[in-house]
Amino acid sequence: MNHRVNIEKAFAGMIAENERLIYKVCSVYASEPEDRRDLFQEIVLQAWKGYARFKEEEAKISTWLYRVALNTAISHKRKQYKTITTRSQDELLYQIADNTIEYRNEEYKMLHQLISQLPTLEKALMLLYLEDKSYQEMAEILGLTAGNVGVKINRIKEKLRRQAQPLFR
Repeated sequence: MNHRVNIEKAFAGMIAENERLIYKVCSVYASEPEDRRDLFQEIVLQAWKGYARFKEEEAKISTWLYRVALNTAISHKRKQYKTITTRSQDELLYQIADNTIEYRNEEYKMLHQLISQLPTLEKALMLLYLEDKSYQEMAEILGLTAGNVGVKINRIKEKLRRQAQPLFR
């Protein structure tokens, strides 16, 4: 019984320490506050289910948790595609800016709007890139090679540049 209590305390501490990480993933992948709360709970549940199998010598806890959070968010998003509704740009900007991310200027808002419209894997890569994760960390989180991450990041940056160019003329 005591062993289980220790595991639960360690898990709760790990969630508390990495709460911002989970909120950031939720804010990118869920559009409504209620959906973000549901996604947060689903990420915590999936992390709990996999926590006993986590081995610190194989990955950092934040790397492992990012992997769980992104995989859960991607699955959650796939389920929601069945009930997609169109949103205005203003609503989208509000949803991205809500809660954990503060925007300083219009260009930053536009960048996040463009990122929110990327396909799932590209969105995850840019989220990790903006978190200053190394290519190796991104590769571990997403199950890619570091070289593949580098190529994809460069392609995504170029894609974002092309999309943003007409907006800033």
